[in-house]
Amino acid sequence: MAYTANILLSLYFTIIGKCILQNCVLALYHQENHPLFMKPSIPQGTRDFSPTEVRKRQYILQTLKSIFECYGFDPLETPAMENLITLTGKYGEEGDRLIFKILNNGLYEKKDADKEKLQQEWQQMLARPYTSVNITERALRYDLTIPFARYVVMHQHEIAFPFRRYQMQPVWRADRPQKGRYREFWQCDCDIIGTESLICEAELLNIYEIAFQKLQIPEILIKINNRKILLGIAETAGIPTQMMDMTVALDKLDKIGWEGVEKEMLQKNIPESAIAKIKSLTSLEGDNFSRLSSLEVAFQDASPTGLKGIQELKETLELYKKLRPDTAHETSSVQWDCCLARGLNYYTGFITEVVSQAVKIGSIGGGGRYDDLTGLFGLKNISGVGISFGIDRIYDVMEALQLFPASLTTNTKVLIINFGGEEADYAMEVLRTLRTNGVSAELYPEPVKFDRQMKYAHKRAIPFVILPGEDERIAGKLSLKNFATGEQQLLSREEVLAILTQ
Repeated sequence: MAYTANILLSLYFTIIGKCILQNCVLALYHQENHPLFMKPSIPQGTRDFSPTEVRKRQYILQTLKSIFECYGFDPLETPAMENLITLTGKYGEEGDRLIFKILNNGLYEKKDADKEKLQQEWQQMLARPYTSVNITERALRYDLTIPFARYVVMHQHEIAFPFRRYQMQPVWRADRPQKGRYREFWQCDCDIIGTESLICEAELLNIYEIAFQKLQIPEILIKINNRKILLGIAETAGIPTQMMDMTVALDKLDKIGWEGVEKEMLQKNIPESAIAKIKSLTSLEGDNFSRLSSLEVAFQDASPTGLKGIQELKETLELYKKLRPDTAHETSSVQWDCCLARGLNYYTGFITEVVSQAVKIGSIGGGGRYDDLTGLFGLKNISGVGISFGIDRIYDVMEALQLFPASLTTNTKVLIINFGGEEADYAMEVLRTLRTNGVSAELYPEPVKFDRQMKYAHKRAIPFVILPGEDERIAGKLSLKNFATGEQQLLSREEVLAILTQ
């Protein structure tokens, strides 16, 4: 009797224990965001890239790199994060709000820190661009130009001026994610610093044209302007002190139209008479040179700075024509856009922006001249000019237009089928020979069903398959199957190698 009772008691506690454990697991399961059951995700505005996507992105970068190297630019890389003071105040009020700040480590573990004061500073950081170093003193880089200027100043005695550099790295902006706009994205810059020669501007325009020609992106429009011309418009309209308000509004013309631009200018207390003058000066018709000449007449006795900007732009266009390759893309064009402003505060002269009219996605490149950017870090009177390629948007354009070569889907040129046993040893000999001769090859790692191995090759889009079966091994030959044509041939190793190295 006692024995039976002990069994029943043990069974009772076992059942109760299992119920408790099951309830605990269910409770954990239903706890949202519990680390044991959290659904994997990535931060909004960022992306994973599959092997095929990475190959396509590398295709863009390698294409640009070859052009930069041809034009004499050297590669450069800078850290992902910079001191916050390095970045703040360089991009305008709107740009400063988009800087990703990095919190100092151990904020609440500081024994001698006034936690209430730190909390107040934290709240202030949320409300304004810059805050106390007690909270944050570093940030993710916003672009590649300011870090480049900082590098030039720090290494000025090692650099041979003019210094030509290109840089391909990710940047971060705390922007609202949307199509074609990301919080983490790649930029690809090339700059020339240490000279005021307008030949540099002409070369950069040529680089844009050649790059998009090689990437086969159609209907490229390269917009150009000069910040001195924008000041000339403001001076001629009688509002020189409100130039920035005017340019911020003008830069949105394509998005909000003249009615929206006028409304924004009125909100900035720009007089209606000045707005009317601005509209007349920015609505000129004709080709680049005729419109510039018309504006030149309007600037006479009103803006010497504006006249200088017109002269610089005319000279840039002339030099661009002299340097333009004979093979330049016929569907691309360089067009003066007197409303182009570029939102960054450090531009002082020539500015440019690139769009593809084949896909509505916004600018896919931009840049300009900065006369004293290094002066922000103590090195005065060093002028530079540069352009940037928006790698992510270029990718989206090429994907939308299906411009990537089909060969980018895989790197492997041939898969060797694994039949196991002595055939596997023979296959490894073949594999070694192929790789020694520079052929990208794989041996399926397990001797599984033939159909499964062939499906793997098809899914990977591998163009060739080698079948080293028993008959092939004995004869010292190989069966080579071409997936594109479906043709299968029995060949010698030398013949297979000749086909795969073509």
